[in-house]
Amino acid sequence: MATSLKIDDGLKSRVQQLASQRRRSAHWIMLEAIQQYVDREEAQESFKQEALASWEAYKETGRHLTCQEVRAWLNSWGTDDEKAMPECHK
Repeated sequence: MATSLKIDDGLKSRVQQLASQRRRSAHWIMLEAIQQYVDREEAQESFKQEALASWEAYKETGRHLTCQEVRAWLNSWGTDDEKAMPECHK
């Protein structure tokens, strides 16, 4: 799909300079930038939706872990006494 983009002269110059330094085309640089932006924004939206779903589940069930429980579990990672994930409780 062909799409046109209007960018100011300053940004165009920066893209061209970076493309030259990276031995890539300006087209490649812009596609890469757009891909990284979309990936980052999708990940952020996914995290937000997961957090909202978790909040709804908590409001419905009251099941949770305390900060201390999570911290103790995480602090055990990579040790000889690595603990299993704690069970949620009310």
